[in-house]
Amino acid sequence: MTNTSAWPAWTLRFALPFVVLNALLTMENHGPGLWPRPALRLSFELAMALLALTAWIAWRGRAGERTLRLLAAVSSAWIVVRYLDVTVSAVFGRQINLYWDGRHALEVVRMGDLAGWQLALGAMALLAVPWLLYRLTLVCWRRIAQALASPPRRPAIRPAIGLAGLLLAASFAAHGIGGRDTRWFFSMPVAPILAHQAEVLAGQLMPGRAEAQLSPSPEFANVGLAGLHNADVLLLFAESYGVTTLDNPRQAEALAPARARFAQALAAGGLQVVSARVRSPTFGGASWLAHAALLSGVDTHDPGAYELLLATDRPTLVRHFQTHGWRTVSWMPGLHRPWPEGSFYGFDRYVDADRTGYRGAAFGYWRVPDQASMALLHAQELAQPPGTRAPRFIVFPTLASHAPFRPLPPYLADWDRLLGPDAYSPDELATAQAKPAGWQEVVPAYLESLGYTFDWLGDYLGRRAPRTLLTIVIGDHQPLAGVSGTGASWDVPVHVISADAALLGRFEAHGFARGLMPPPGQAQAQAPTLDMHALTPLLAQLLDAPPPAPAGTAE
Repeated sequence: MTNTSAWPAWTLRFALPFVVLNALLTMENHGPGLWPRPALRLSFELAMALLALTAWIAWRGRAGERTLRLLAAVSSAWIVVRYLDVTVSAVFGRQINLYWDGRHALEVVRMGDLAGWQLALGAMALLAVPWLLYRLTLVCWRRIAQALASPPRRPAIRPAIGLAGLLLAASFAAHGIGGRDTRWFFSMPVAPILAHQAEVLAGQLMPGRAEAQLSPSPEFANVGLAGLHNADVLLLFAESYGVTTLDNPRQAEALAPARARFAQALAAGGLQVVSARVRSPTFGGASWLAHAALLSGVDTHDPGAYELLLATDRPTLVRHFQTHGWRTVSWMPGLHRPWPEGSFYGFDRYVDADRTGYRGAAFGYWRVPDQASMALLHAQELAQPPGTRAPRFIVFPTLASHAPFRPLPPYLADWDRLLGPDAYSPDELATAQAKPAGWQEVVPAYLESLGYTFDWLGDYLGRRAPRTLLTIVIGDHQPLAGVSGTGASWDVPVHVISADAALLGRFEAHGFARGLMPPPGQAQAQAPTLDMHALTPLLAQLLDAPPPAPAGTAE
């Protein structure tokens, strides 16, 4: 006689833990926050694990505790990797790299300017969550195993589950045959994510593999810098300055007044500007990949290639300037700890946050406001008139437009005040700190930070900088996906600013457009979008002396 009353209870014992496991393994995050949500999809790995467990119980009659603990441990690890993958993609707009991002996780946490108790609570959660996940998944697998070991008598439960598992496996394997999508109801598996991380790790531990992936270096020996006429050069990496500020109509409109003020300040100082787009090797973070790409001319979109590059003696743009008599300065107020890897570039002087000489109030995690940093840089390296000193080549990454974009210091017209201990008043600091920093509504704060950058930079270049200074402003990468949106390009603007019309004309001849609005890249055949590392040999070429005019050509 069939025991029909056992069916509801059995279904609950089996279905509830399965649904819990499936929800955790198929979570999605459409950003920009840290909280994922369940998806109406099926985890392929969970289905295959259930198929294997069903076959094991059908053969052995039960599942041992050791087997269940192994399933729980693997499931917990899968869930953690799944969360990290979907959340990093949502927040930063790029795939996670466990090897690389793990090194900087603590710095990301510190950027939040959290209180001690919040950090302690976070550390406890970091330890507790994996253990709680393990306990939860172990309970789920125990309930599923108990249900499979003692099903109701009426149907052939285990054979039905086994057949369903085989059909799902066949559906997964048949994807793409005849152009059919037979995986539409599956979530993206976790295993390929781990396989990719293992491949990255292998590339780090086997340098020979990564060496073969490095692109060729530019031939700096074949060019000089005669076209600069010993002018100082300021290479300013504008943090998170991406083409979203140009291509997103709302962002472009909101930033238009600040961009117009910037253009007016340059014109008032007798300066001209030409602009283009380049494609950054990174998105939403990992600025060092962009710095390395432009300073070395080597493709660094693969973090493994970047790490290998630092261990080589490849030529750099820094050494190119140094060879021709320029004093080279790495002005890095965002560095808060020793950076021995930086010796690869060959700068004459390295300046981190502690060496800028800033004595004013600390603004958030980054401490040193960009305008104050520029004031100190000018006083230490550029105040002495050109011609009485060696020309400078200076690399300066800004900080204000780095997420979370606040607290944002005010722009000050009195640059001399920025050199002293009372650079900012207590009221100015309090006003800046009163504006909340968060990860939910980041677009207004992002645009405000770029407006601040345009204001202080325009004032500096228009009124205080050496008249012969060549300034190259380039975005290091697009902002996080919460600002730029999903599926955004990796393009960034680059502006070349100078009073030397002939020099800028050479840039125009290679696709740069006059003004602060670069052409839309590949949409125009005359201005193809270069990868950032491909801009390096072009810079080296254009900063050299122009070729002599052919005989008989009118001047």
